[in-house]
Amino acid sequence: MHTKALLLASIPTATAAETILGAYIFSRHGDRTTKAYSPTKLTALGAEQVYLSGSWYRSRYIDEKSSTRINGISSDLADLTELAVTAPADNVLQGSAGFFLQGLYPPAGSVNSQKLANGTTIEAPLSGYQYIPVNSATVTSRGSNQAESSAWLQGNSGCPAAVNSSQAYFQSKEYLELLGSTKEFYQSLLPVYESTFPSESATFKNAYSIFDYIHVSTIHNASIPSSNLLTPSNLQTLSDLANIHEFGLGYNASSPIRAVAGSVLASHIVSTLNSSISSSSSQKLNIQFGPYGTFGSFFGLSQLPAVSPDFTAIVDYASSMTFELFTTSSSSSPSENEVFVRFLFANGTASDSNPAKVYPLFGQDKTELPWTTFVSEMNKIALEGGSKEWCDACGEKTGQCADYYPAESAGVAAAAKSGSGMSNAVAGVIGAMVTLGVVLGLQALILGVGGLRLTKRRKQDPSEVFQVPAGKTSFSDTSSTQKA
Repeated sequence: MHTKALLLASIPTATAAETILGAYIFSRHGDRTTKAYSPTKLTALGAEQVYLSGSWYRSRYIDEKSSTRINGISSDLADLTELAVTAPADNVLQGSAGFFLQGLYPPAGSVNSQKLANGTTIEAPLSGYQYIPVNSATVTSRGSNQAESSAWLQGNSGCPAAVNSSQAYFQSKEYLELLGSTKEFYQSLLPVYESTFPSESATFKNAYSIFDYIHVSTIHNASIPSSNLLTPSNLQTLSDLANIHEFGLGYNASSPIRAVAGSVLASHIVSTLNSSISSSSSQKLNIQFGPYGTFGSFFGLSQLPAVSPDFTAIVDYASSMTFELFTTSSSSSPSENEVFVRFLFANGTASDSNPAKVYPLFGQDKTELPWTTFVSEMNKIALEGGSKEWCDACGEKTGQCADYYPAESAGVAAAAKSGSGMSNAVAGVIGAMVTLGVVLGLQALILGVGGLRLTKRRKQDPSEVFQVPAGKTSFSDTSSTQKA
């Protein structure tokens, strides 16, 4: 990271006067198969990455000997009233959450046993394995419900305005300039990926899809076509271009709705941490898994790129950001003025060699924000999923938003009923045809953005490597097995 980031980042250790009240962890999934071939699957390496991350968070928040243990949290047997775990209904994200929890609360052996009325002691299967449920997040309640098989960042955001804003990136000066200046670079690597990305798809428009395909191949494939073209310089350029492409699609200062996933996440973080302060709630730790795009959106909204340009890069597999709630008061019920929040981030698997570090949010000089300041700043960027505010910002008036617009919904219904005098049967047929047209249009959009047509073109000779504009960096170089 850059100098400023190094000065501000630190490994947090609670002081003797601090009490950790609760925490919110948002994590990316572990290593997976490429998005070029559905369905995307979590790999054994990916399972290990999130498991180790869960183990590290156990040592920080759960272990009885930890100075940063969450006050009163159960240490051996998971108390489900203290935990809330969510992930989109996607096999990679759900699976990652499950392996993370195995590290957080490993099999408890004889501790997880039960003595029956007849005197027999029964130990839970798999050496006292602990079954912690992972709830499925809905599309708007937790930000983006993007499936890992989709290459389109706003694929399931459920927010039309966000989709339109991201689409506007393809007309921006930065995008159009890079589309032209990188053409020869992508064509020069065509022999590597032409079986999946034909010549017309090998452009900056598919920067992430191409990067993902090659990145996964470098981790899992012992043999890659024309691998001599994948020099360290070319691999780094592919990574840098993917970072520029995805941050451009996920955040824009002049169009904040583009970062709707980060806005919805911000809303959920505040409401969840607020319940940790409440004496009426027993919830102490909230864990959510989601796609890399949500990280980038939140980073942009919370002004983290001003701390380091690295925060515009795609986070590594198993990366996690944490919001830690603590107090310096000795009271069992501290007031709001006695509660603080710190933000931590680990790029890649959190471990003793790669611990989560503290960074300042919202352009603040301090890394420990008073709760009231934190809430005030978060509310400036937050949108509660499915709320009237969210519906207005997204320009959505159907589905779950229909109840907020009864007059318009009634007008649409009346028009459908009377309209030009057509019968219900005819109206139904027309409605079905319109729906089919929308579905086919969306399929064309996703295929166009993801670049997943499978055709073959002749090989082309390599050309000069494109140089990424200065200032565009990444968290780590592409030699890491945890990249993106």
